[in-house]
Amino acid sequence: MNLENLTKQSLYELLSSRFSKEEKKLSDIPNPALLLNAPEAAQKIAEAIRANKKITLVGDYDVDGVSSTAIVVDFFRQIPYPLEAIIPNRFRDGYGVSPNVLERIDADLVITVDNGISAVGAAAICKERGIDLIITDHHTPGDILPDATLIVDPKLAECTYPFSEICGAQVAWLLMGLIKKELGLQIDMRQFLDILAIAVIADIMPLIDINRAIVKEGLKLISTSQRPSSIIIRDFLNKKVITSEDIAFSIAPRINSAGRLEDASIALEFYIAKDTNAAYKQFELLGQLNELRKETEAQTTKKAILEVNEDDLVIVVSGEGWHEGVVGIIASRLVDKFGKPAIVLNVENGIAKGSARSIGDVSIYELIKENDSYLEKFGGHKMAAGMGLKAENIAAFRTAINESAKKIDPKDFEPKEMISGILDTDDIDLELLSLLEGFEPYGEANLRPSFLLQDAEVVNIKLMGADKSHSRIEVRQYPHQRKTVEIIAFRTVYEMPENRKITCSYKVAKNEFNGKVNVQLLCNKIY
Repeated sequence: MNLENLTKQSLYELLSSRFSKEEKKLSDIPNPALLLNAPEAAQKIAEAIRANKKITLVGDYDVDGVSSTAIVVDFFRQIPYPLEAIIPNRFRDGYGVSPNVLERIDADLVITVDNGISAVGAAAICKERGIDLIITDHHTPGDILPDATLIVDPKLAECTYPFSEICGAQVAWLLMGLIKKELGLQIDMRQFLDILAIAVIADIMPLIDINRAIVKEGLKLISTSQRPSSIIIRDFLNKKVITSEDIAFSIAPRINSAGRLEDASIALEFYIAKDTNAAYKQFELLGQLNELRKETEAQTTKKAILEVNEDDLVIVVSGEGWHEGVVGIIASRLVDKFGKPAIVLNVENGIAKGSARSIGDVSIYELIKENDSYLEKFGGHKMAAGMGLKAENIAAFRTAINESAKKIDPKDFEPKEMISGILDTDDIDLELLSLLEGFEPYGEANLRPSFLLQDAEVVNIKLMGADKSHSRIEVRQYPHQRKTVEIIAFRTVYEMPENRKITCSYKVAKNEFNGKVNVQLLCNKIY
């Protein structure tokens, strides 16, 4: 690895170069009326409200879908106007607005958030039943669009919205802004930025342009908002400054666990709780579900590892009774362990359903699409996808997708670990921490920088955690140095190497404990 040695100044310049000169502010968010069909959709919804029509909202069970639903529910509460909100159940209903879900809907107007762009069947049923259907989504449209009343999606080919990398909750929020105008309401749209920031982070949207402004302001709002769910989040995190990583690692998985294991309505009730007692109760429930998710995932991951054929370029494993809600996370674990794209399938009554995750530059979506003759259904994007097929076709599908993978350049399978350079450990101090904080929020398209430590001397190793599964490695960068630094390697039992040397990549993080702030080094990968 040919990496340059970084000073604080050169690191500052390197991070600055990621952004255009002018940092975007909330006032730079493009006019929602520029979203194709959004003004007409707002008009249609306003007319339905004026005519006292029955309106039903259909969301999705992931964080973005639940956040979108919560924003619209809260907005309608403030009009005030009755709105029926349904989040499909992953196990009973499947994904999005489906013929299944429509069976229990009796409405004049159905609005979707974070789903619907592929709901061709559901749109046909709405047309037949005389129901107006307004689809709001941010996923990439397929070859056939649903025959809906109106579709609002920044990824539509004819849509010229200036920044299209927005999540479902942002599309819903922008549309509510237009409805506010249409009805002449006094609702401050900034009050939803706390929920919006969580959705943007959890849905791995690029944290550049307007997304950066939304997340920055949203994280600040979580610290001050009187929304009961935000009060609970800040009490739980117990930090002066909440970061995007706090949301990504501590909050999003909890909100996600409801839809993964039980029903997303638990997470929705948390978001829209009217007092802190109710919000706390739901948050406790989400915490329990998240623990259960971790246990289920750990047990199934062990089983999945035993099924892996290490000679395959694309891992395809399946099992009976594997929890459908965690197969996506297990696929990610297999990608990390084996350094290959992975597909994990749960088999029930002869039908396999599952998730795929990719690595490097390999488009798992294109690989699956090339072999869709074996599948009943599939959807997704470059790095992640979902699919369903008959169990009897799994073996043939595995063989076929591996044949397709042989045509891909082996370089594309290399994981992308972006290392910024080599830091002198003497420069790792509170001043460096403050420099790094200036470029928050970190996330997709603005990754927290990683640094390389090369051939450092291992002074000492301590195992930590209740089950001694984490390592605290004390190292000295250069032989002449007196100063040593500690690197924490989570989920790694590291033993003293024979040459007592280590090469690893790490991130610099802030550790707050008992009101004291320290610099903490977190190991990414040991080479």
